[in-house]
Order: sequence, then C-alpha cells, then structure tokens
Amino acid sequence: MTSLPRGSAAPGHGHVRRRRAVAAVGAVSAGLLVLAACDKPTPMATVTVGKTTKSTEAECYEDGKAISREEATKCTQKKAENTIRVPQGETLRIGVDTDIADEGWSLWIDGQQVIAPLKKSYYAFQGVDLFAPQQGQQAPKELRVSIVQQSGDAIQGVWNFKLENDDA
Repeated sequence: MTSLPRGSAAPGHGHVRRRRAVAAVGAVSAGLLVLAACDKPTPMATVTVGKTTKSTEAECYEDGKAISREEATKCTQKKAENTIRVPQGETLRIGVDTDIADEGWSLWIDGQQVIAPLKKSYYAFQGVDLFAPQQGQQAPKELRVSIVQQSGDAIQGVWNFKLENDDA
C-alpha cells in the first residue's frame, strides 16, 4: 500500500502528464497555424461551350484590392489550367460570381481587352467565330481567354481559360 493521499499520482507520473499537456498544446497551436496559413478561396469564373463547362479560381487576386494593369497583363499570359474545345459558331457562355459582377468584368483574348466591362453575372457570346483568320494570318489553333474583374481602370482579378479550335 502507498501512503499517498487519494487522487495523487506516484512520483514521476506528474512529468508524463505535463509532457502530454505540452504536446496537446503544441498540436493545437500547430493546427491553428495551418488554418491561419490557408488562403480564402477566390471568387469563381466559369466558361461553357456546348455541354462542356469549366470553372476556375483566379490566377491573380488580392481579395478585391487593385492590381496594376501591368501585373494583370502578366497574369493573362499565365498558363490556364482549364481547356475547352470550341466548334466554329458555338456560343461561348461566361458566368462569374456576383462578387466579380458587382465590380464589373471584361473579356480579354491573348492579353488584349476585347469588350468594355460588364456588370452581369452571366453573358453569352452567340455565333462569334473566335478562330477566324485575321488579316492574312492563319486561323489560330488556340486562344487564351481571360476574365478580368475591373471597375474603370482599377483591376482586381484575372481568371484564365484556354480555348482550342475544334475545327482545326
């Protein structure tokens, strides 16, 4: 029999409890650090052609803060993760989160803005031949299409897609 008061541990067991408590606090702290390092997801942009739909998060986005036009142009040049094959004359449909539509967005093709900013969450470009040959050049086999969130000259984000000519 021991002479320890009821509920007391034998000598040496207090160190084990302290180590467990320190380990638990360390695990919780590490978990909080991991969660703090997680990025908030960006608004989504979606492109649909026929029955094919692709969605993506922004290539460049600073939580709604403005980025320079130079930075935005660099972002439009980055490789798109999503590719859609486009038959000639097929309707190109673009959908954006309301966060993007509220500020306004424009369509850029191969790094060049092609339409003035829209404030709609959905827009369809019907019967547009994106792959028509331009002034003595051959029809392109692919295009880099970017949805650029912008309000006036202020640009807040860029979403990229690659369109491939289905008729090439």
